[in-house]
This record gives sequence, structure tokens and C-alpha cells, in this order.
Amino acid sequence: MRLLINLVLIAIIAGLIWVLISSIREPIAFKAEKEKREQAVIAKLRTIRTVQEAYRNITGIFASDFDELSKTLKEGRFAIISVIGDPDDPNFTGEIIYDTTYMSALDSMTALGINLDSLKYVPYGKGVSFDIQADTIDYQKTLVPVVEVGVKRKVFMGKYADARFSRYDNTYDPNSILKFGNLGAPNLSGNWGE
Repeated sequence: MRLLINLVLIAIIAGLIWVLISSIREPIAFKAEKEKREQAVIAKLRTIRTVQEAYRNITGIFASDFDELSKTLKEGRFAIISVIGDPDDPNFTGEIIYDTTYMSALDSMTALGINLDSLKYVPYGKGVSFDIQADTIDYQKTLVPVVEVGVKRKVFMGKYADARFSRYDNTYDPNSILKFGNLGAPNLSGNWGE
């Protein structure tokens, strides 16, 4: 009888130790996975922002879908304008010459290591694309292009896409959006604290 009680107590102690270890392991694993996944998505958003700026240099506006963005950068060209002479020098008496040459946008994207075909896919998102919106707004009496690209955290957080994990991080909300840009103002900043 005494042996049976000791075995039951050992089993209870082992169970409590397992619960204690699990309660310590889960927040550590959540924090590490959240950091890894968010950094991957932020890196992709920075790349998309670079590509959107290149698109705007070619077209004058931002792309409202990834297919148009990719197509334009594969087929488009950047204009490089060289100015011979100094238009700001009031003493310059010679002729000011503007020389325009063109460079392939695809070559620039390749040199930057950007794959235009996989640009729209969210890291850890299992094939889900980023949400992208572009428009033009009247800002300080000027028509300006604006863009917003983002994704809800629950799309890329996998098994941690549950609101219960906010007990480990007060700022965590799986329905919040990780994004750059703003449709209400000409701003390309990201909301990840840059």
C-alpha cells in the first residue's frame, strides 16, 4: 500500500513538473517565433516598398495589384537624365543640355536580388498574398499617389494566431495589420517602428 501511494505521489510530482516546464516553455517559444516571423514579413514589406517606389519612378503612380507591378518592372525602363551645365548658376552663359538615357528596370531589380514573381506572397502565409491598395489623393492642394500594403498577423503567425497569446505580449493582437504606407497621406513608413 505504501509503495502504491509513493508511486501515485511520484506521478503527481512528475505531472506538476511537466506543467511547470510547459508554462515556461510556451511564452519563450511564442516570443521567438513571433520575432522570427514578423522580421521575415517586415523584410518582405521593405522589398515591396522599394519595388513600389521603382514602379512610381516609371509610371508616376503606385501599383494597385502585384501583377501590374511585376509586369511593369519586367518590361519598363528608368529614365536617367544627365544635366550638362549648371541651371542654378546665374553667371553660367553656356547652353544647358539635358541628356536622357534609359535603363532596364528588370536589370535593376535583378541586381537588387528581388524576385518579382514571388513578391506578393506573405512569408509563412501558405500562399496568401499581401493586401495592396493604391490611389491618388488631394494633399495640400496637390494630387499625389498613395499606397498601402499589409497583412494581418494571424495570416503568418501559424499556431500562434490566437488572441490567447496576448497574455505573453500586451501589444500582440492577431487581427492587427503589419503594413507600410497610408491611403490618407503620402507616407511610406511602416508601422513596425521605423
